[in-house]
Amino acid sequence: MEHYLDNSATTAVSEAVAKKVYEIMTENFGNPSSLHSLGIKAESVLEDARETVADSLGVKSDEIYFTSGGTESNNLAILGTVEWLKKRGNRIVTTAIEHSSVFETMKHLEENGFEVIYIKPDESGNIRAEQFEDAVNDRTILVSLMAVNNEVGSILPIDKIKSVINSKNSLAPLHCDCVQAFGKIPLRLSKAGIDLASVSGHKIHAPKGVGALYVRRGLHIKPRQFGGEQEKKLRPGTEALPLIAGMAQGVRDFSLSASYKKVSALNSYIKEKLLELDGVTINSPENALPYIINFSVSGIRSETMLHFLAQNEVYVSSGSACAKGKPSHVLSAMGLSRDTADSALRVSFSAENTTDDIDALISAIAEGQQKLAKR
Repeated sequence: MEHYLDNSATTAVSEAVAKKVYEIMTENFGNPSSLHSLGIKAESVLEDARETVADSLGVKSDEIYFTSGGTESNNLAILGTVEWLKKRGNRIVTTAIEHSSVFETMKHLEENGFEVIYIKPDESGNIRAEQFEDAVNDRTILVSLMAVNNEVGSILPIDKIKSVINSKNSLAPLHCDCVQAFGKIPLRLSKAGIDLASVSGHKIHAPKGVGALYVRRGLHIKPRQFGGEQEKKLRPGTEALPLIAGMAQGVRDFSLSASYKKVSALNSYIKEKLLELDGVTINSPENALPYIINFSVSGIRSETMLHFLAQNEVYVSSGSACAKGKPSHVLSAMGLSRDTADSALRVSFSAENTTDDIDALISAIAEGQQKLAKR
């Protein structure tokens, strides 16, 4: 029996979502930009999906632009904003624990003459809003940070950071990577003062290849590609309507409160079981999002243990799936030792998980410690 505990990498597409995708592919296959009746019908599906995603984020439907996923949304938000505002300044403020789609974009901007300030976490992975006070100044043209860290589950104080930006009389927009928060905690972007936000479908049991970018009404950013009128020219190209409809179905099916309650219980259970094992330390902070827990198994490299677990049909991650096994810049920024970082594993839950999955994990880790530990 398979035990899938890598839901921050991707979730299984739900049956309802798969049915919706198939329905659109086979019954409502028109191009939303076509002027005939099939196109108009398809456009109705598109705008209904846009309204659904907007409602889930507490924003207006005309502030939602569909993309291919979180990486494209992050790149478009950051590069589009910087291109629009670069005459005003060249400073960008972010954190040292961002997803690679933000982190690598920042490195690209540094190579092109921009000053990027990386706010570092404490050893538990937490970041405080006060750390932004000296970083934000009148030359700052963008502040970009995640709502929830994808490796250790840290919850960043977005609303407090917005207050810091305002207190500095800065006009810098605030971009938030909400990919790991979407569908897990309530998001009211407009109320929180967030100007741009990125979300992804495949983290909420919808297909891969679809996401959305929220752009506050009145905020201008430059497009990164050209060639059509779709998405008000910000993200041209024929919309992937089956995937978009699937994402909207995933949003409709989610029960935030019920999922959070169940996953919180699973999080408490796994912590109890992990701490019963010798040589296991938990790297996630106490106040982390319960959907994610990062821990290290002393003396056994992450990749070695990961493959051993997979042989036992238990599936976890050694960090961000996008890193493909490279050393974690998040754990390094937290100041963890090389041995701790090299032996780190990430478990990430969905509401589909049970205590049986955790029991299988704990049993396999214990067996792995006996068979794999250095002698």
